[in-house]
Amino acid sequence: MDRHFVRLQPPIITSSDCEGAGEVFTVSSNPPAASTKDDVAPLKDKDAAFFRDPKFLTVSSQLHLEAFVNEHQKVWTLSPTFRAERSDTPRHVSEFWMLEAEIRTESLQEVMDLVEDMIRSLTLHLYGSGFTEELIHAHRGSNPPDKIGDAYYAGLLDQRWQGLMRSSWPRITYRNAMKRLQDAIESKEVQFQYQPLWAAGLQLEHEKYLAAAVGNGSPVFVTDYPNEIKPFYMLPSTMKADAFSEHKTVACFDLLLPDMCEVVGGSLREHRLQSLTQAMRDHGLNVSDESALSEVKNADVSPSAEKDNLDWYVDLRRYGSVPHGGFGLGFDRLLGYLAGIGNIKDVVPWPRYYGRCDC
Repeated sequence: MDRHFVRLQPPIITSSDCEGAGEVFTVSSNPPAASTKDDVAPLKDKDAAFFRDPKFLTVSSQLHLEAFVNEHQKVWTLSPTFRAERSDTPRHVSEFWMLEAEIRTESLQEVMDLVEDMIRSLTLHLYGSGFTEELIHAHRGSNPPDKIGDAYYAGLLDQRWQGLMRSSWPRITYRNAMKRLQDAIESKEVQFQYQPLWAAGLQLEHEKYLAAAVGNGSPVFVTDYPNEIKPFYMLPSTMKADAFSEHKTVACFDLLLPDMCEVVGGSLREHRLQSLTQAMRDHGLNVSDESALSEVKNADVSPSAEKDNLDWYVDLRRYGSVPHGGFGLGFDRLLGYLAGIGNIKDVVPWPRYYGRCDC
């Protein structure tokens, strides 16, 4: 079904870290001759920097897609993404592809509906094409003969694909998810290595439990996470007061897949100027009171001010914006889930991750 999205290609080199985690790769031209591959000295002379200020490989195309959504109602991209995460896990690589979309909307449910419909439609199309049989055949060809192993792999694929094709995926708030985890501990149903704490976020073991207990084989949306553990650009939630009413939450979601866990993240974006600038300050980001369209006149700009160069993003609100939201889908993770591959490094032809970039 044609939903009238416009595909765009945002830049790879950016001036900001939109996730605010500081896990960015810095871009520079030829490094000083005295440096080695193990010790690349930073450029101290601003005039020597190719772009004048430090620039980075993109960690997400979201902010630039938000600029486009002011003109087009629905936009999307499939682009490479770079994260300098020092994580050597089966779920992390430093270079991967993300499918990202932004739409004009005031409803988080609408964004989740879009994600659910997209993944389900993709799965139904591939399932009807006989693609699972090709995967099973390829699995047999790349492994020693093993009827038990073949049966397990075929059963794993069928279980995952059937879960994705279910007509309705459960949705649970972060608050209720925390209560579900606490109840599971109190009833001695499960023991966690890490205790579920409101401000600590969900650990992998928590996500796996929720995907199994709440989803029962299908994906699960967890919504309305605490404000303090999410990026600055998310719109505050509109939730009824309860026992956790002192905690501020934001209108966001993570989509958890059984075994794989978080594969999609999305939110409504803060479209109000004053609320956005206050949220940026609350997250420790530098924000100017005036438009960023003017050139930097003072050469003594602090490194932190350079890194938080988001005035152009604030200008999108200053000169008129619309309520909108969007999501980012880890494309390689989804492919691995569909193919029954447990390690994302086996999905990417040339995986780059902490300590390894050999070709």
